[in-house]
Amino acid sequence: MLRGIRIVEIEALGPAPFAGMLLADLGADVIVVHRKQPAMPGQPERSLLDRGKRSIALDLKDADDVAVLMRLIATADGLIEGFRPSTMERLGLGPDTCLAANPRLVYGRMTGWGQDGPLAHTAGHDMNYIGVSGALWYASLPGEPPMTPPTLTGDIGGGALYLVIGMLAGIMNARAGGEGTVVDAAIVDGSAHMMNLLMSLGQSGALFAGRGRSLLDGPHWCRVYRTADGGFISVQCLEAKFYALFLDRLGLAADPQFARQFDSDLWPELGGRLAAIFAAKSRDEWAALFEGSDACVSPVLNPWEAASHPHMAARGSWQTVGGALQAAAAPRFSGAKQPIPARSPTRGEHDADIRAELTVP
Repeated sequence: MLRGIRIVEIEALGPAPFAGMLLADLGADVIVVHRKQPAMPGQPERSLLDRGKRSIALDLKDADDVAVLMRLIATADGLIEGFRPSTMERLGLGPDTCLAANPRLVYGRMTGWGQDGPLAHTAGHDMNYIGVSGALWYASLPGEPPMTPPTLTGDIGGGALYLVIGMLAGIMNARAGGEGTVVDAAIVDGSAHMMNLLMSLGQSGALFAGRGRSLLDGPHWCRVYRTADGGFISVQCLEAKFYALFLDRLGLAADPQFARQFDSDLWPELGGRLAAIFAAKSRDEWAALFEGSDACVSPVLNPWEAASHPHMAARGSWQTVGGALQAAAAPRFSGAKQPIPARSPTRGEHDADIRAELTVP
């Protein structure tokens, strides 16, 4: 879908290379500018996040290599960088310089705090950003510290995906009007924006500032329970008709307390009762009991188990390439075969080819 679009990615960590990988998965020619020095000790020679990209190794403090980079930028639709604010400016590669060389360039900047504001130059990581943005607040049961899956809510959801959306919007605008732009993709902004679905519950009175009282962070029917074998089962039967199916499968349809689905005063007690019930059987026994029903109950799988799950296997959502388990490209498009994840390049693997395209030594 993105054939004919060229993205230059300056080597960085986390969400920036993930964004480049996603664009490469969708067919863009993503050229990652690796540092000339070898990868850090313990790091693999090839990074999963570089799959489908081409690699050129440059020293951004060397005038000749910077000249090569500027030639490359002149041919690109977009540039991705993931440094703290002003780092690229100190290298002489800020937006003003790059847009002067290519007025149609979309200059994508991936940071945690954004390009301005009191915290802009402060270090941070995923949980810091989503802690300040509000996105971490509801991420546990009452009385427990909030916790989300590592990197997913902030780095990927609020960061990389918003950068990709911004890059594509900027490229569409540049192709329509001929002018480039700077994309300020801040994890705090993206993760806050992601909260709007949850915030919409506040319009119906179903979202509370206090944890454990809202429809999605406190009910006994919206939790993960531990099973007898140390596994976990997820339950989220919000709608009354699905909740009724859930109770029926558990033999609780006639229980007067469980019939009061939305009585928040009962949620802690009913959660405790369900915890005892689910602790009596293994994860797979519970999964088998609810299989094929609309009770909205499913096992919690690790990635290796997920790859073997019948639904995930049928869709080919997880694939093993070169001995490494990885998720296939998403989303999918009608009339197009699902691509096999492309190999990742070694550092500087495509130097000669890229230089030849630019006719530079």
